[in-house]
Amino acid sequence: MKDISELLGSRYPVIQGAMGVICNPEMVAAVSEAGGYGLLATGFMSDPELLIESIQEVKKLTDKPFGANLMAMNPMSATFAEVLCEHGIRAVTTSAGSPKALVPLLKDRGVKVLHVVANVDNAIKAEGAGVDAVIAEGTESGGIQGYRGASTMVLVPTVVDAVRIPVVAAGGIGDSRGYRAAFALGAKGVQVGTRFIASQECIAHANYKKALCEARETDTALISGGRVRVRAIRTPLAEELIEKPAHEALGSIPGTREEAWVKGDLKAYILPAGQITGMIKKVKSVREIIDEMVGG
Repeated sequence: MKDISELLGSRYPVIQGAMGVICNPEMVAAVSEAGGYGLLATGFMSDPELLIESIQEVKKLTDKPFGANLMAMNPMSATFAEVLCEHGIRAVTTSAGSPKALVPLLKDRGVKVLHVVANVDNAIKAEGAGVDAVIAEGTESGGIQGYRGASTMVLVPTVVDAVRIPVVAAGGIGDSRGYRAAFALGAKGVQVGTRFIASQECIAHANYKKALCEARETDTALISGGRVRVRAIRTPLAEELIEKPAHEALGSIPGTREEAWVKGDLKAYILPAGQITGMIKKVKSVREIIDEMVGG
């Protein structure tokens, strides 16, 4: 079985994670230009026109393959799937729920589907739903998570043993050591999120990037929020939310993602990040990150 780049049409088997409102077209294009597979994020979108504009912006910057992430829990995901098909996207990732309803919409149009899973049971179900590959995302990862997961070191080989389709490793991967370790565990590619936030091309504010570079490996925490939880940097706001009941925490955030992630007000919203923060010391270009990862 060859690596995941054959499935994606990219030079390297490196997928950029979907990172909400900071998945700007410039960063997505930079990932694809550097040989990886860039992804637009649709999870917090509600307007198909915005997705169309983003696709067009990426296409102005690169002629290399790129895709998008569809969050199953987003009621607009089926509409967004249609938009992606109409605009020639050839591979997508799905997450945050069952891919069952999205797979036929995409695969009937020739689009490859890679589904994010947190445990073996979900990987087997995703394979049964017809996905082309699964992304085994360990609990080290930043952002949205469920409650029944395992660390990347444990999750990847157990998923590899349980399914017959390719497995991509995600969570705690940010340099050549993590990249090589993923393949040693049986993965055919990697998905990288947090490391790309601390890139020159990412629209994330300098305050967010500074927080990533200064955080230690113990400076993130899981914040419960009802159906899901979120791994984020331990800012004063995050520390307050950790102490609140799960049904109150995420609903009591005072500001918006854009205020914190793009405008730099770190009191407005939590800062999603994985435990890989302990290894990030410097903001680099996307090309530097990918070249060091695959060539180290």
